[in-house]
Amino acid sequence: MRDSGEAPEERHGVVIVGASLGGLRCAEALRLRGYAGPVTLIGAEAELPYDRPPLSKQVLRGERGFDDLLLRAPADYAPLVLDLRLGVRATGVDPAGGTVSCSDGREVPFDWLVLATGSTPRRLPGFEGAGVHYLRDWADSLALRQAMQAGAAVAVIGGGFIGGEVASSARALGLEVTLVEGAEAPLAPVLGPEVGALMAGLHRAAGVDLRCNTTATLLRQGVLGLSDGTEVAAGAVVVGVGATPVVDYLAGSGLPVDNGILCDPDCRVRGQARIFALGDVARLDHPLYGSLRIEHWTNATEQAEVVAANIADPGARAVSAAVPYFWSDQFGARLQFLGRRAPGSRFALLDGSPEAGSFVAGYQVEDRTTAVLCFNQPRAVPGWRRRFAAEIAARLAPAPAPAAAG
Repeated sequence: MRDSGEAPEERHGVVIVGASLGGLRCAEALRLRGYAGPVTLIGAEAELPYDRPPLSKQVLRGERGFDDLLLRAPADYAPLVLDLRLGVRATGVDPAGGTVSCSDGREVPFDWLVLATGSTPRRLPGFEGAGVHYLRDWADSLALRQAMQAGAAVAVIGGGFIGGEVASSARALGLEVTLVEGAEAPLAPVLGPEVGALMAGLHRAAGVDLRCNTTATLLRQGVLGLSDGTEVAAGAVVVGVGATPVVDYLAGSGLPVDNGILCDPDCRVRGQARIFALGDVARLDHPLYGSLRIEHWTNATEQAEVVAANIADPGARAVSAAVPYFWSDQFGARLQFLGRRAPGSRFALLDGSPEAGSFVAGYQVEDRTTAVLCFNQPRAVPGWRRRFAAEIAARLAPAPAPAAAG
């Protein structure tokens, strides 16, 4: 295969590794942009691509079944003309030879390769086996839902977004819930102490037994031991202590990996003309926020569009420069966050108040607002998105040409 940036002959077309949100959206965007070459979509799970955010919320509460999560109905795949290979994991990539090795023993050749393998929950040493749950896929959510339906007391390790959503869902079902958080308050490491204190109040008001500045040390016969010497009931233990990008299959490939696959702003893997990465697994430079790997739904969809544009039209030079955005629903509250909280940011209320349960807060460095949290303020989100988008566009605008000498 050629190493130039020119479009290759479409003998093998596009191979997308990862059949979740980003991978499917990339395939859809390729067809919408008129790409007519072969498209192969490889997914480790046996199920058709489905939406993952409800796994920690509506699925656990029994409000949604698997068919409700499907990103595309089975009958709607025909127009995409995909070679869909489900239940197959990538086990290796040969960039020079232009092939992907798979768990079924086959090698899949490519002209263009898109890596969209996402992330996997970080494992906590000593916490495996019966009664321990890590939440990533449908099977994980179903197993936890069954434990909840059996009335198991739930212990959540980690007060981040997944931990908070699971605790909220469990309390909605009337279950006994203990949440163990190593920091001073839930979400404090991400959103600051002010929001952490607010979230701690929400947890406690909902009846969660919240244990902060504490870690889990031992699980034995349905009892969780904590670092402060106490023990709590734990018929079901949910571990939510972060995620790591799925890159194990790239060992020996020579592709640059450092907390994600290192990419240029156009989502092209550094040093590669025909290989892209997107979503949770991609780490690239943002014009406002520097090197980022973003593990959120909107990032995967936006980068899928960028990759499709650059493959369908190699001269497009599309770049990933969207406003970072995520949301979380916990205890009846919706948190929507735009931008990036910089170290040393000053928390500033811009509208409403935490006491009223509805506010907008900015995270400021000197005179610049780098991020905002809209807490039960959905109408404020579009305006702030436009504001940050304008800043990004200004950064990307070419510098004015120097004035000609008079």
